[in-house]
Amino acid sequence: MTEVKSGDTVRIHYTGTLADGSTFDSSEGRDPLEFTVGSGQIIPGLDKALPGMTVGEKKTVEIEPGEAYGETQADAIQAIPRSNVPPEIPLEVGLQLQMQSPSGQVVPVTVVEITEEEVTLDANHPLAGKALTFAFEIVSVN
Repeated sequence: MTEVKSGDTVRIHYTGTLADGSTFDSSEGRDPLEFTVGSGQIIPGLDKALPGMTVGEKKTVEIEPGEAYGETQADAIQAIPRSNVPPEIPLEVGLQLQMQSPSGQVVPVTVVEITEEEVTLDANHPLAGKALTFAFEIVSVN
């Protein structure tokens, strides 16, 4: 039976959960996730768990933030004057927005706090700073 190695294209079914047991992503009801092992297409902690596995094999791995979406970066959280937000945007905590960096790059942000004077935006990935658990099964190896 073929063992997964770096450079192989694999397809997996997976369920990703947080420490509290809540599911943040799953391939259930969808096609399996397809990617090339070792190419950087998925988070490092999951990528490193694949070599040596075979089709039909199942595994559950716990991945620390450094091997997932990184630690929360304090400098990615910024308060801006509320007057800088267009009035037609209905502000609420948890709202996902897109901002443009000075270089023109689109940056996704999440509203994390609202006061009379300021809106605090977080540009960290929503899963930054979180340990993740992935239960997955190898569907195919090419």
